[in-house]
Amino acid sequence: MTRTPRTLVVVGHGMTGHRLVEHLRTHDRHGTWRVVVLAEEPRPAYNRVALSSYLEGRSAADLTLAGHAFLTDPLVELRTAAPVTGIDRRAHAVITSDGAVTRYDALVLATGSRPFVPPVPGHDLPGCFVYRTFDDLDAIREAAREQGPGVVVGGGLLGLEAANALRLLGVRPHIVELAPRLMPLQLDDGGARVLTRLVTGLGLRVHCGTGVRAVHPAADGRVGQIALTDGTALDARMVVFSAGVRPRDELAGPAGLATGERGGFLVDDLCRTGDPGVWAVGECAAVRGRTHGLVAPGYRMAELVADQLLGRPVTPFTDPDTATKLKLLGVDVASFGDAHAETDGALEYVLRDDGAGTYAKLVLDPEGRILRGGVLAGDASAYRALRALTGRELTASPDRLLSVPGPGGPPPRTRAADAA
Repeated sequence: MTRTPRTLVVVGHGMTGHRLVEHLRTHDRHGTWRVVVLAEEPRPAYNRVALSSYLEGRSAADLTLAGHAFLTDPLVELRTAAPVTGIDRRAHAVITSDGAVTRYDALVLATGSRPFVPPVPGHDLPGCFVYRTFDDLDAIREAAREQGPGVVVGGGLLGLEAANALRLLGVRPHIVELAPRLMPLQLDDGGARVLTRLVTGLGLRVHCGTGVRAVHPAADGRVGQIALTDGTALDARMVVFSAGVRPRDELAGPAGLATGERGGFLVDDLCRTGDPGVWAVGECAAVRGRTHGLVAPGYRMAELVADQLLGRPVTPFTDPDTATKLKLLGVDVASFGDAHAETDGALEYVLRDDGAGTYAKLVLDPEGRILRGGVLAGDASAYRALRALTGRELTASPDRLLSVPGPGGPPPRTRAADAA
């Protein structure tokens, strides 16, 4: 006798929500779940990490994650432009903006995040943008045709992506970062200095340790000037706010779901909310109170929840992988493990060459035997081997481990290492 499949509703169709559905459908060999995906955007999930390539000539279709098999799967129903406006936990149902009610046996919230825009005067003037969707990039592309000066607010991963996008469009932007260095979450001072020097060499202007006080209009009512908190005034015809994100958790309060201290649906290390039939994954989930903005932890959460729904063995979400390797504005940067040497008694082994524009740091345990983490800038060719070695005993001396041949050659070994 064939069993009627239960209904899983997934709210949100970003990268994490898509991964959850794909993982579940791959392993649900008996068709125990029918999946209804309610997407806020008018298009299926796409690779947001590679969004900048859209300005380099790739189309929206090139970046779409939902292939033919997904879109034609009889056990998957994707509804685009169907934002969820409410959750009725007692009735096990969600309500979309058109008033439609969809009942569920299990509910996964994958609502993602929204760009954070500092509430400074003028933040909503014409010429102010965020960097999140295809529509955002289309608007930025149109504004860049004026070829006026631009400012990117935020010097983290998203900010540098936005700065590169403006550069590709012929705009030479200023980058404003409130922290004292670029990429403050991933890089230490040494790695950030190398990145700043190389970025400056490309014609970008970097302002760290300062924020935006106000955005002033020009005579035509559009953005004309940015006033910084350090007293600097920057001429600008466009501003891209890329200063981080905030979890999309606005459904929590009306539904009686708890949130973390800094936002996000509060979940345990199995991504379960206080309601046994409701989970949250990705940027909207506060796992034991902590949100995670990288895609790798989001994928880990997605697969963890899908496996629970299928009764497969699971491992709780602990110690998420926050390792990062990127090419930003043509510069290789990477960080992994305890990149900031936060472990008590940690040793730092550093190789740098200002002339070549390379910096490498290994973080070791107090005995100097176990690799805890590291930072690479200018040349990240050793990243793969070092990341695999993290948490294990060194297989060679630190300078040899850092001298892995790569496209840019190994880091120079003429300078003595610094231990701290």
